[in-house]
Amino acid sequence: MTTLDTTVRAKRSLASRLASRASGGVLQVFLILVALFWLVPTLGLLVSSFRDPTDIAASGWWKVFTAPGQLTAKSYKSLLENDAITQSLLNTIWITVPATLLVVLIGAMAGYAFAWMDFKGRDWWFLVVVALLVVPVQIALIPLADLFGKIGIFGDIIGVVLFHVGFGLPFAIFLLRNFFAEIPRELLEAARLDGAGETRLFLTVVLPLGAPAIASLGIFQFLWVWNDMLVALVFSDSESQPLTVALQQQVRQFGNNIDVLAPGAFISMVIPLVVFFAFQRQFVSGVMAGAVK
Repeated sequence: MTTLDTTVRAKRSLASRLASRASGGVLQVFLILVALFWLVPTLGLLVSSFRDPTDIAASGWWKVFTAPGQLTAKSYKSLLENDAITQSLLNTIWITVPATLLVVLIGAMAGYAFAWMDFKGRDWWFLVVVALLVVPVQIALIPLADLFGKIGIFGDIIGVVLFHVGFGLPFAIFLLRNFFAEIPRELLEAARLDGAGETRLFLTVVLPLGAPAIASLGIFQFLWVWNDMLVALVFSDSESQPLTVALQQQVRQFGNNIDVLAPGAFISMVIPLVVFFAFQRQFVSGVMAGAVK
């Protein structure tokens, strides 16, 4: 054995030892500390939402650990009595749920068509869909605002929903088409031999197999629409504005309405988290399936 081989083996052995140590308890402790540090703002927002505005102005949120008597639900009562916030929360639901369901439904049908149905210009149309992925949202704001004004839906919830559906479909079609294309052809041919038409094949075979990818798409679309403010600022008015816009308007008067802003911001954040954890298993399955394929 040469000296060079001994040196290389020693270097590999040292790197291997370092990697094994890093993957042990030290790395786990470090990741736990990072996670706790990342959760500090969330904890601060949660605690602040249960404090009186005078206490918030007088001291930091961490003082509650030495004075737990500061905790109160008055801020959430004020939030429920604020018609603008409660209406904006309902508007957010009316915008997010249809925009998510329509993107998932239309994207799944189009993805199946591009993956397994033969029609004229299929590949060229799919290239158009891929090209639409790089179109920025900002480039369509003014033209669509003008179009929605002419057809009478500017400022309505339906206009915001249509905008999100239009810009969510290219990614949905691209994602689901690639996932559906990995379904074994033999499985689809066997279903066709049993007499299944395209509709039955799509509903009973493709959709169940594509559930992880569909769940992942639904989570991404829900989070994007729920947290959106740019599109809502342009296409909604005072009666159709979602929670993000309502909270942004409350920030302008931060010193006077922190009792509404803090619980409103926490609710705006916690609902997407609930949705994510509710579909966490399907989301992870979809991501892992995509990684394997």
